[in-house]
Amino acid sequence: MSIFITPLISLEEREVEMEFVRASGPGGQNVNKVSTAVKLTFSIPASSLPEAVKVRLIRIAGKRVNPEGTLAIDARRFRTQDANRKDALERLVELIRRALYVPPKRVPTHPGAGALARRRAEKEHLSTRKSSRKRPDEED
Repeated sequence: MSIFITPLISLEEREVEMEFVRASGPGGQNVNKVSTAVKLTFSIPASSLPEAVKVRLIRIAGKRVNPEGTLAIDARRFRTQDANRKDALERLVELIRRALYVPPKRVPTHPGAGALARRRAEKEHLSTRKSSRKRPDEED
């Protein structure tokens, strides 16, 4: 079975590893007996994602990626194993979708002639205002 990301991109389930661990938080005695929290690991370099997406994913994920390029997602928000599993997968898919977006390249521009003229006029105005505050005998 595969994990759907976009119509063109999907991951095989074998690319994602999930480990169930005991969670803290709500659940009463159930917390001490049942492993409901999910620790999802996803090896970015070994995945079937395009190279450009892998690079952006590592940058977007930040501290969640270790030096080997393995992404770790910890899901313990819900009281059931199934809900935490779905939450972890949704968070992985969301991160990958964010990495699919290619930001437009910034084109450096220069200020226009009108903007330069307005800036210069404003500086003149402030200069005149400040110089008018001087006493008449202090003039240069």
